[in-house]
Amino acid sequence: MALRNVASSDAIEKHRKSLADWFSHQPNEERQFGPSFSLDTVHVDPVIRESSLEEILKPSPDLTVLNQLQSPCSRIISLQNLFDVDACGQQVKNVVLYGTVGTGKSTLIKKMVVDWCHGRLPRFELVIPFSCEDLSHSNGPISLRRLITKKYLHLKDLVPLLGSANLKVLVILNGLERLNLDFRLAGTELCGDPNEPVPPSAIVVNLLRKYLLPEASIIATTRPSAVRRIPSKYVGRYAEICGFSDTSLQKLYFQMRLSHPGCNGDGHSAGSNSDERDNLVDMLSRNLERHNQIAAACFLPSYCWLVCTTLHFLYFTKSVPPNQTLTGIYTSFLRLNFSGEVLDSTDTTNISMMKYVAKTMGKLAHEGVMSRQTSFSEEDLRKCFEVEMKTEGELNLLDVFHSDVFRFFLTPCVQPGKEHTFVFTIPAMQEYLAALYVVLGEKKTLTQRMGKEVSDVIGKVSEDVTLVLSIVSKILPLRILPLLFSLLKIFPRFFNRLSGKDRDTIARTMAVEMFKEEDYFNDDVLDQINSSILGVEGPVCHPDEAPDDEVFELFPIFMGGLLSRRNRALLEQLGCSIKNLAAFEIANAMKKTMIQNSRKGLPAPELMDYLFFLHEFQNERFTAEAVRSLRTINLSSIKMTPLKCSILASVLSTTSHEVEELNLASCHLDFNSLKTLFPVLIRCRKLHLQLNSLGPEACKVIRDLLLHDKCVVSTLRLSDNPVTEQGAKYLAEAIAGNSSLTHLSLLHTSLGNQGLEVITQHLAQNQHLKELDVGYNSVTDAAALGLVEVAKRHATLKEVHLYFNDISEEGKRMLHELRRERDGVRVVVFLTAGADVSDYWAHILSVVKKNLPIWDHERVQQHLTLLLQDLECSRRQTGNPWKKAKFLRVENEVKKMLGKIQEGSL
Repeated sequence: MALRNVASSDAIEKHRKSLADWFSHQPNEERQFGPSFSLDTVHVDPVIRESSLEEILKPSPDLTVLNQLQSPCSRIISLQNLFDVDACGQQVKNVVLYGTVGTGKSTLIKKMVVDWCHGRLPRFELVIPFSCEDLSHSNGPISLRRLITKKYLHLKDLVPLLGSANLKVLVILNGLERLNLDFRLAGTELCGDPNEPVPPSAIVVNLLRKYLLPEASIIATTRPSAVRRIPSKYVGRYAEICGFSDTSLQKLYFQMRLSHPGCNGDGHSAGSNSDERDNLVDMLSRNLERHNQIAAACFLPSYCWLVCTTLHFLYFTKSVPPNQTLTGIYTSFLRLNFSGEVLDSTDTTNISMMKYVAKTMGKLAHEGVMSRQTSFSEEDLRKCFEVEMKTEGELNLLDVFHSDVFRFFLTPCVQPGKEHTFVFTIPAMQEYLAALYVVLGEKKTLTQRMGKEVSDVIGKVSEDVTLVLSIVSKILPLRILPLLFSLLKIFPRFFNRLSGKDRDTIARTMAVEMFKEEDYFNDDVLDQINSSILGVEGPVCHPDEAPDDEVFELFPIFMGGLLSRRNRALLEQLGCSIKNLAAFEIANAMKKTMIQNSRKGLPAPELMDYLFFLHEFQNERFTAEAVRSLRTINLSSIKMTPLKCSILASVLSTTSHEVEELNLASCHLDFNSLKTLFPVLIRCRKLHLQLNSLGPEACKVIRDLLLHDKCVVSTLRLSDNPVTEQGAKYLAEAIAGNSSLTHLSLLHTSLGNQGLEVITQHLAQNQHLKELDVGYNSVTDAAALGLVEVAKRHATLKEVHLYFNDISEEGKRMLHELRRERDGVRVVVFLTAGADVSDYWAHILSVVKKNLPIWDHERVQQHLTLLLQDLECSRRQTGNPWKKAKFLRVENEVKKMLGKIQEGSL
């Protein structure tokens, strides 16, 4: 007996280790968060509520689903107490744990097994988990003992002891809805012998009947629609998983996952990103408190995962190209939740759950997108779901969908005045499902639908020539047969062409939606997604005002993303097939329209969306042709996050053509942004980088850029960046060794005298520069005079801008003298040119006006006052009435600008 106990202990320890290894494996979708994520570090138990069969079977009025956040759960029970005695004092042996899709049943079971492996479930000495999906594919008879040893070989010596009352065993049956169980004696006979081979479904039925392993405890997880398949006399306790119905659980989940050191997948930069992660958690928590709609969506733990994954994509994607797409995230999310599940295992059609969702929820989502509608009444839902319900089977499928899946996609609206309507769990899910509906070809005209059906029927009939001959020869003359066979050959082609029009329709829809002009004044879609999750900092819009987020710009982007090879492979696993030929024909059909529209000069947010579309499409040949036509790229004022920089670099890397002009002014660029964009920047002739955060470190990258042997940059604008004296040293090296640069603007870059002197020292080694702007840099007389002296001797330099510097009256006089002998160099420092108005007065004033929002107003007033005095002095010196009039005109412009600055209106 002692030896047997030792052997049993060894077997159980091996079993613990084996289960721990297996159940600790995270799916591929988790790997982007780094290797340190496990159920022990980021799991939050969902709320579990004790229930009853009466509550499960109680019909809900029409399609109404109560707002989970407004109806707190009663009779809360913990996972550890599921097998406690019931209200009558009876020991509970069988527990049915049910919940809708996405509430976390499978994850909870995983956590339960892992806890037992680590000794945190002491009630049971042995845990034996079974996947009902696995059992459903094993139709051959098998004994219980053989089944256990087949799945867990190391329990071979322990199996004879399973019926013993001394061994506390827990059997887990996960996903019971996958099995078609029959508890009638006529359907499944009684079996108490663990050695007798029977079908797997009969083993499950007799385990629940307590004929097999009567002393064992059993926990079965299932969707609500399948609970009624188990007679209540075999269930000791019903428990419903309510998800994160408490917002404090949502916050805890986000805190654990987003604040985890490995959430960015890069251990080297974990410390530098800790502040960013903390900020994300704070913003998300504030949004949960003030914007209940996202809290209602995150009632399902799976949506909490989607929110975290999306934030990870938006904030921590720094590779080139990104190893993930937004469409890929949503497709993976649906694969995690639906896998290969059929909607109802008892239905003969075996329709996949995702296919049913695409046909029904996709239709509702698409109609909403087309009518710019995000909330839906019960009447809208009824029209969408019940319009084609004609048979008992169709109504049964709809009933299963309502009980198991409905709450996964639609949730009650919490916006004041819309309490009795439904919205999609998160806005982007509506656009994803609408795109899936279109791309799968569900949006068909009656003619196209009939064409496909007729083509399939005739195609099948024409395969069996003997059958056709035997039928037709009895009722038709033989001379008709050649005509008949000709029709059989022609019709499939004709109807295939007719049904193939779907691809043209899809292509046109993508092109039209991509370039809708009414969307042109919105933020780009990545910013829209960000604000929908984290909220908008600042005052909340009045309920009566039209919301800004109902723009549906993700819809065409998702259509493109769904056609990528990776997403089509995932959709195939979900029962939603998109063929290679279909994707190829759609791409060809939309190519011409997309490229023509992209050449029209899109606003910056729409151009960013177009680049994002090309990235999501993941078709290098298509992208190369589309990008080759983009010679001017204006993304000014777009907040270029690491992800957007990565997308821009990825899309433009499909070709090697030169870009005439790239405008990245006021884009929040920094040192890392330039490193990501480096392969793009060397191919740009005109490069606008003004109004960013490019300091000395970034100037190192710019130096390497300008010294690169493939660099073609001829115009570089770095104005209003904190270059400083240190950065000027790197730029000076670049000026000395570069052979492509002709125009360089360093306006308002904090160079100071020392920075300008470094540039002056290296200027003589340059042989190509034509224009240099170093205005507004606190430069004084000596440094300015030194630069102009070198500029006079420069082979190609024609213009030097020195306005708005701290040059004294004596310095101005000396510069004026030098300007007379400038030898072809124009020195732009005054609004006057001797006794006349400078040709550059309008340029100087326009630069001032454009930069006032970021310049020091007091200092600008001082400079404008000095310029005004200079103008008045020159006007008094001239006797020419025409020149006096020109001076007065410029004086009025300066006075007007000074007045507006003092009033604060400029």
